Parts: sequence; structure tokens; C-alpha cells
Amino acid sequence: MKRVELGRTGQTVSQVSLGCMLMGTSTDPDTSARILDSYLDSGGDFLDTANCYAWWTGPTATGDESEELLGRLLAGRRDKVFLATKAGGRITDLAGARTATNWEIWQSYFEGAGADTIRRGIDDSLRRLNTDHVDLYYVHVDDMATPLEETLAALDEIVRAGKVRYIGWSNVRTWRLERIRGLAEQHGWPKPVAVQQRHSYLRPVAGTDLTSFVGDEMLHWLRANEDVSLVPYSPILAGLYEDPARRTQDSVWQHYAGADSEARLANVAKVAGELGVTGSQVVLAWLRHQGAIPIIGPRTWEFWEAYRPAFDLTLSAEHLALLGD
Repeated sequence: MKRVELGRTGQTVSQVSLGCMLMGTSTDPDTSARILDSYLDSGGDFLDTANCYAWWTGPTATGDESEELLGRLLAGRRDKVFLATKAGGRITDLAGARTATNWEIWQSYFEGAGADTIRRGIDDSLRRLNTDHVDLYYVHVDDMATPLEETLAALDEIVRAGKVRYIGWSNVRTWRLERIRGLAEQHGWPKPVAVQQRHSYLRPVAGTDLTSFVGDEMLHWLRANEDVSLVPYSPILAGLYEDPARRTQDSVWQHYAGADSEARLANVAKVAGELGVTGSQVVLAWLRHQGAIPIIGPRTWEFWEAYRPAFDLTLSAEHLALLGD
């Protein structure tokens, strides 16, 4: 697997990140270990988790599972990976969140990004991950109620303490990213080197809440700020590129339904047919060509095997021209 620079840090990472969200819950430990080993053997090293993965997968899940399992699986080879985790999205009331709507969870159940939460969050994550530092630490859910100065000062503190090397932000609007960068420059605090958002080849329709999605404005902002890497999650839209039924039955489709997406799906299908690959593989390759570092999160070994051919898939100039931006 090829390597790419993270922002303009000089630090290189594998061009595809392994999402470890379901490891230890929906993906059993043995399968998780097998996927991780195969990813590392393929030249991958960029692992993505969070301090809340994956609390929603079952009545006994707490959100500790992914970090705790990774801590065990990485024993003796922590130096082989670039490890990212997050704070801000941990659930404060699991019982309440299990019966709440998505909107209510976003509004009322996340831990936020206050200074004490950041300090406690990194220490708890380091304990679960069995390491003395993480390479990239995201604010998982942008916290509009806490002053950015408080969050950034706390992140600066844990960077200076050697607990974190780089910081990033996730589920954030473009104007907030610009404000974050401005405050960081003003105070000499570390600036984000990565932004993690929902992003794929299809474009969200007008009216979609762009807090967690990449819209045109963010794409333009990222082109003007090459020191921030886009690390997209949910890049293949839960199999939507392969399964036409999902375009009528899956709630994901509501964010994309329309003529533009139909045309884009036709483009993907044409390229996939000519190359003898799947639509998802085309999309992952396209994202790499766009300079993004997509996150894949295989739940099963079979899903992992379906992702793997995309690591080295090269799109011709003609195919890239057809797919467009």
C-alpha cells in the first residue's frame, strides 16, 4: 500500500485507514485480529478508533470495547502503527441514549469537549489502548457549548505533555474549522492536521445538515488549506454502490437522492464494468486520487476481502475525467 503525507506534517501514513469501530463488539476478537494482521501485512498502518466505539451495538456495550481490544492486539507492535482516537462523542447516559433519537443523542448525550473531558479522555484512552501516546487525537463531535479557547488550550496541554502528537476535528462545519485555525495561530496552539467527515463520491442534496458531511464549501476550503488532510468516514455508503435496493430502502439514500446522484452512480457503474471491479472499489480509488485518506470499517472477513483490491486500484485519466470532482 502506498503512503501519503498527513497534512503538511512530514508524517506519512498508509493511503487507506482501517476503521476499528466495530472491533470487540459486532466484529469478534478473532476476526478483528485477522483483519488487523492482514491490513498490517498489506502495508497499512493508520488505525482509527474512538473512546465510544461501539456503545450502540448491544445492550451490554459500553464504548470501551474497540480501544481495549486494540490495546491487546497491538501489544509488542505499537510502534508499527499510526494510532488515532477521539474524545467528545462518549455517551454520558447509556440507558437514555439507547432509547433516544439520533437528534436527541447529538443534542443531549455526548460528553462534549470541555478541558476536564479532554484531560480525562486522553488518560482513559491511553490506559485502554495500553500506550503512552496516540498519534492523532480528534475532537469527535464539535462542541458548540464550550468555548473553543478552552478546548484548544486543553489539547495544547496534552500535546505538550507528550500524550498526543497531532490533533484533528470531526463532525464540524467549515466556518468552525477556520475559527479553530485562527485561534490556534493566535495563541500558538497546535492546529488540526486532519478533518474527519462523512464523504463519498455522491454529493449530499441541498438541505442536508452539513455538520458531519463534506459539502462544496469544505471541499474548497480543503483545497486552499493543504495542511489539513480529509479523512472520510462511511466512504462506500454501506454498500449503496452495489445494491440498488438500498437506493429505495436505506435511510442513507435520503441524503443523496436526485438526478446528480443517479448520474454519478451511472459513472461509477461504467468504470467498474470496464475494470471488472466493484463500485465501492472504484469510489475508494477515486477518493485516493482526490487526495483523501478514506477509512474502511469491515465488519466481517468477507467485507475486508472486498475492500482490499481497492488499495492498489489505479484509475486512468479517462476514468478520472468521467468521474469528475
